[in-house]
Amino acid sequence: MSKYSLLVPVVVLGGVALLAAEDRGKDEIVSKAVQGALAPDAIIAALQKGNERFLKGELTDHDFRAQMKKTAKGQHPACILLGCIDSRVIPEIAFDVTIGDVFDARVAGNVVGPDVAGSLEYACAKAGSKLILVAGHTNCGAVKGAIDGVKLGNLTGLLAKIKPAIDALEEFPGAHTSKNSDFVDAVVRKNVELTIEQIRIVSPVLKKLEDEKKIAIRGCIYNVSTGKAEFLKP
Repeated sequence: MSKYSLLVPVVVLGGVALLAAEDRGKDEIVSKAVQGALAPDAIIAALQKGNERFLKGELTDHDFRAQMKKTAKGQHPACILLGCIDSRVIPEIAFDVTIGDVFDARVAGNVVGPDVAGSLEYACAKAGSKLILVAGHTNCGAVKGAIDGVKLGNLTGLLAKIKPAIDALEEFPGAHTSKNSDFVDAVVRKNVELTIEQIRIVSPVLKKLEDEKKIAIRGCIYNVSTGKAEFLKP
């Protein structure tokens, strides 16, 4: 048995609430019953613990081939992470999750457009995920490009989605350039906050699920220098 688990759900059987064991086997996956019993805050707590294990160098030992076979005919991820494409940020490692645990949507600058919104809707409204986690990261190249006004093919339109975060920090002290790391990271944080708001605007489906408390939409900032994930308050 593994020492750690992504999920510690309360499952109600015959009217009796049973706390599932914290340990899970190396080949264990998230079942539909486990997914259905989870609350967003429990998922966030599990991701925080996973990040702590990553920081300590105590990643869980998984049997990936066995998990691959068990998930071949279906999946029930607990959440969907909307993150940047940055090669230094690998959610499965940073949060110590495994096959079948989370959906992983990645786009430069962790911005949201129709295709991304559709992916989030699929994860939550169709596949049962309970949490959308918008995951930005420090020293983000997409944010730097937006700050510097980079123009390049389709990238131009993508970076324009980050501009509202830059504009919102008009009073931020210091140089408003990509060379000012404090400004870059401030834009990263604001961009996560505005992406969360944008999800609610572009997707009435997800807004309704959130209003009904069936899902939560939260944010975090991953530090590429330390590996620590800071979960933002709702």
